[in-house]
Amino acid sequence: MYWTEFLTVAFVHLLAVASPGPDFAIVVRESVSHGRTAGTWTALGVGAGILVHVTYSLLGIGLVVAQSAVLFNVLKWLAAAYLLYLGIKALRSGPSVAADASTQLPEVARSPRGAFVSGFITNGLNPKATLFFLSLFTLVIDPHTPLLIQAGYGIYLACATAAWFSLVAMLFSHSRVRSGFSRMGHWFDRLMGLVLVGLAVRLVFSEVG
Repeated sequence: MYWTEFLTVAFVHLLAVASPGPDFAIVVRESVSHGRTAGTWTALGVGAGILVHVTYSLLGIGLVVAQSAVLFNVLKWLAAAYLLYLGIKALRSGPSVAADASTQLPEVARSPRGAFVSGFITNGLNPKATLFFLSLFTLVIDPHTPLLIQAGYGIYLACATAAWFSLVAMLFSHSRVRSGFSRMGHWFDRLMGLVLVGLAVRLVFSEVG
C-alpha cells in the first residue's frame, strides 16, 4: 500500500545524497588521509546524523526550527563554524615524509570514535538537511501515513546514506586511489581544506535561514 510513497522517498533521497556536499567532502578526506576503516566509520556517522533529522521531523520539531529565524540561523552558524574549523585544520597541514611508491601506503592513526563523530556532526548540523527532511516529511510523505511506517522510511534513509558513503569510502581508500592522492602530499589536505572553508562560506551566505 505504501510502496509508491516509499519508492518516491527513496528516489528523492538518492538524488540528494548523490549531490556532493559537506558529507561527501568529509568522507573523502577521512578515507584518503586515514584509510578505509576511518572512512567507513565516518560514513556510519553521517548515517547516524540522518536519524537526528528523521527524529525531529517525526516529532514536529523541525517545523519549529525552520520557522524560527533565530534557531535556524544558530544552527547554520554552528554548522559553518564546524566546517571552518575542519577546513583551517586541513589548511595548516604540513609536508610529510615522502612514502616509497613501491610500498603500501600506511594508514595514519584515526580512532573510530573520532571518525564517527566527524561524520555525525557534519551531517547533524547541516541546516540544508533540516530543510530537506522537513520537505520530505511534509510534502512527499502523506501526513496520514502511520508513524511506524514513517519511522521505517527514516531507518531506510539512514541505512541507505551510510551504505552510499561506505561505497565512497571504499573507492577513495583504495590503494591506487590513495597513492594517486598521496603524490599531492599535503597539498591534498590543503585542497580539501579549501573545499571545506568554501562550503562554510557558502553556507553562511546562503538563503537557507
